[in-house]
Amino acid sequence: MKHITLLYPEGQCNLSTIACILGTVEIFSRAGEYWVQAGNTPRYRLVVAATVPKTQYVHNLVALSPETYIGDIAKTDLIIIPSAMPGENTADRQVMFDWINRQYKAGAEIASMCSGAFILAATGIMDGRSCSTHWAFADRFRNMYPEVNLHSDKLITDEKGIYTNGGAYSFLNLLIYLVEKYYDRQTAIFCSKVFQIEMDRNSQSSFAIFTGQKQHGDTMVQQAQAYIENNIDEKISVEGLSSKFATGRRNFDRRFIRATGNTPVEYAQRVKIESAKKALESTRKTVNEVMYEVGYSDVKAFREVFRKITGLSPQEYKNRYNKETAGKY
Repeated sequence: MKHITLLYPEGQCNLSTIACILGTVEIFSRAGEYWVQAGNTPRYRLVVAATVPKTQYVHNLVALSPETYIGDIAKTDLIIIPSAMPGENTADRQVMFDWINRQYKAGAEIASMCSGAFILAATGIMDGRSCSTHWAFADRFRNMYPEVNLHSDKLITDEKGIYTNGGAYSFLNLLIYLVEKYYDRQTAIFCSKVFQIEMDRNSQSSFAIFTGQKQHGDTMVQQAQAYIENNIDEKISVEGLSSKFATGRRNFDRRFIRATGNTPVEYAQRVKIESAKKALESTRKTVNEVMYEVGYSDVKAFREVFRKITGLSPQEYKNRYNKETAGKY
């Protein structure tokens, strides 16, 4: 029987941490029961392990008692890191990082959920590899771990025994993915039906809310961002924008990318599509009406950019999120 370690990481834990732990225990327990009922021998043993030798952790209304301490686990086959930030730079945190690194070098696979990607990245294991986390943490993550290839649009990444997933309760989709990996497709389908979790979701783009990175201190770029956001209905050219701020196109591009993580064109597209999303969610306007309001005149171009950013067509997005429209389908 193989071994799965589900961490309770001493750090910045919250109710999402507890939710990840409880959801993992329940889904893997049900998968194991189904597997045995089908005539198979038990395959995995899952334990909840503390990263600091405590007997109980209390957070708000929840008290959690880990089964063991990571220092007592010599070998494990899979480490699951729930939603949690690394916390302060303490000796206990380094013990956790060292233990994760040691287990990985010994052949263990690792899965992180939501902000748990920050803990995984802090170990150094993710440098040069693909990773996902909650879309709301994307800018912070890129600033802290520039060597990691963050794909904040992806719901799940899978690279050389490292699994990561997007935000919040999308950890349930990662669990179904892991059940298929560690049991089989049929067990995963069973769990998806029992717990009513959609299978094979691969994007979190439609959930993202674009706010733009403005904590960079470049006044010119902040002014350019404000201009783009205040003139959504205009077709903005980068040449015109750079000349407005009396700087060359190449220098303008370079400063904008360094400050925001987006090119000026990408930023304008995201601002326009975010405005379009809100209109599609809350008004009776047609897709074409919304398209014109955010500065597009070419239906095909609007649809392509909208799908690129959200993973859905404008009409699909309206059908999903507009209450009045939803009742008609």
